[in-house]
Amino acid sequence: MDSIEKRLETLEYYQTLFFQMIDKNAGPFFHLVIKNGLTKEEIEGIHAICQELQSQYEDQKAQGLVIYTDLLTQFAGQLHPKLNVDETVQALLKQSLYRELMEEFSKIIHA
Repeated sequence: MDSIEKRLETLEYYQTLFFQMIDKNAGPFFHLVIKNGLTKEEIEGIHAICQELQSQYEDQKAQGLVIYTDLLTQFAGQLHPKLNVDETVQALLKQSLYRELMEEFSKIIHA
Protein backbone atom coordinates (compact mmCIF):
# COMPACT_ATOMS: atom_id res chain seq x y z
CA MET A 1 0.00 0.00 0.00
CA ASP A 2 1.22 3.48 -0.87
CA SER A 3 2.37 5.75 1.88
CA ILE A 4 0.04 8.49 3.09
CA GLU A 5 2.43 11.10 1.70
CA LYS A 6 2.37 9.52 -1.76
CA ARG A 7 -1.43 9.26 -1.71
CA LEU A 8 -1.73 12.88 -0.58
CA GLU A 9 0.66 13.99 -3.31
CA THR A 10 -1.45 12.14 -5.88
CA LEU A 11 -4.66 13.72 -4.58
CA GLU A 12 -3.11 17.18 -4.70
CA TYR A 13 -2.04 16.54 -8.29
CA TYR A 14 -5.54 15.38 -9.24
CA GLN A 15 -6.97 18.47 -7.56
CA THR A 16 -4.70 20.62 -9.71
CA LEU A 17 -5.93 18.83 -12.83
CA PHE A 18 -9.58 19.21 -11.79
CA PHE A 19 -9.01 22.86 -11.08
CA GLN A 20 -7.71 23.38 -14.61
CA MET A 21 -10.86 21.72 -15.97
CA ILE A 22 -13.21 24.02 -14.05
CA ASP A 23 -14.75 26.85 -16.00
CA LYS A 24 -13.84 29.92 -13.98
CA ASN A 25 -16.91 31.71 -15.37
CA ALA A 26 -19.19 29.18 -13.67
CA GLY A 27 -17.94 29.98 -10.18
CA PRO A 28 -15.42 32.82 -10.29
CA PHE A 29 -15.25 33.34 -6.52
CA PHE A 30 -14.73 29.63 -5.88
CA HIS A 31 -12.12 29.58 -8.63
CA LEU A 32 -10.34 32.54 -7.02
CA VAL A 33 -10.19 31.01 -3.54
CA ILE A 34 -8.99 27.66 -4.86
CA LYS A 35 -6.36 29.35 -7.02
CA ASN A 36 -5.09 31.20 -3.96
CA GLY A 37 -5.20 28.13 -1.71
CA LEU A 38 -7.52 29.48 0.97
CA THR A 39 -8.73 27.18 3.70
CA LYS A 40 -12.35 26.49 4.59
CA GLU A 41 -12.00 28.73 7.65
CA GLU A 42 -10.55 31.57 5.57
CA ILE A 43 -13.41 31.32 3.07
CA GLU A 44 -15.95 31.28 5.89
CA GLY A 45 -14.23 34.39 7.25
CA ILE A 46 -14.73 36.17 3.93
CA HIS A 47 -18.41 35.24 3.96
CA ALA A 48 -18.73 36.51 7.54
CA ILE A 49 -17.13 39.82 6.58
CA CYS A 50 -19.41 40.15 3.57
CA GLN A 51 -22.53 39.32 5.58
CA GLU A 52 -21.63 41.90 8.21
CA LEU A 53 -20.88 44.55 5.60
CA GLN A 54 -24.06 43.66 3.69
CA SER A 55 -26.03 44.30 6.89
CA GLN A 56 -24.24 47.61 7.47
CA TYR A 57 -24.85 48.56 3.83
CA GLU A 58 -28.57 47.89 4.15
CA ASP A 59 -28.72 49.93 7.38
CA GLN A 60 -26.84 52.84 5.83
CA LYS A 61 -28.96 52.71 2.69
CA ALA A 62 -32.15 52.76 4.79
CA GLN A 63 -30.81 55.86 6.56
CA GLY A 64 -30.41 57.57 3.20
CA LEU A 65 -26.62 57.38 2.96
CA VAL A 66 -25.24 57.12 -0.56
CA ILE A 67 -21.47 56.93 -0.02
CA TYR A 68 -20.14 53.53 0.99
CA THR A 69 -16.39 54.09 0.85
CA ASP A 70 -16.06 53.26 4.54
CA LEU A 71 -17.54 49.82 3.92
CA LEU A 72 -15.11 49.19 1.06
CA THR A 73 -12.26 50.27 3.32
CA GLN A 74 -13.40 47.78 5.97
CA PHE A 75 -13.69 45.06 3.33
CA ALA A 76 -10.20 45.75 2.00
CA GLY A 77 -8.73 45.84 5.49
CA GLN A 78 -10.27 42.52 6.50
CA LEU A 79 -9.83 40.65 3.22
CA HIS A 80 -7.33 37.82 3.22
CA PRO A 81 -3.91 39.14 2.10
CA LYS A 82 -3.70 36.57 -0.71
CA LEU A 83 -6.71 38.17 -2.39
CA ASN A 84 -6.82 41.33 -4.47
CA VAL A 85 -9.72 43.59 -3.52
CA ASP A 86 -10.93 44.41 -7.05
CA GLU A 87 -10.51 40.84 -8.29
CA THR A 88 -12.45 39.54 -5.29
CA VAL A 89 -15.24 42.10 -5.71
CA GLN A 90 -15.59 41.23 -9.39
CA ALA A 91 -15.59 37.48 -8.66
CA LEU A 92 -18.26 37.84 -5.96
CA LEU A 93 -20.31 40.06 -8.26
CA LYS A 94 -20.09 37.64 -11.20
CA GLN A 95 -21.16 34.81 -8.93
CA SER A 96 -24.06 36.95 -7.62
CA LEU A 97 -22.85 36.83 -4.03
CA TYR A 98 -23.63 39.94 -1.98
CA ARG A 99 -24.70 41.50 -5.27
CA GLU A 100 -25.84 44.97 -4.17
CA LEU A 101 -22.85 45.48 -1.92
CA MET A 102 -20.38 44.31 -4.57
CA GLU A 103 -22.03 46.55 -7.17
CA GLU A 104 -21.42 49.53 -4.88
CA PHE A 105 -17.83 48.45 -4.25
CA SER A 106 -17.24 48.02 -7.97
CA LYS A 107 -18.60 51.54 -8.67
CA ILE A 108 -16.26 53.00 -6.05
CA ILE A 109 -13.22 51.08 -7.29
CA HIS A 110 -13.80 51.99 -10.93
CA ALA A 111 -14.83 55.62 -10.37
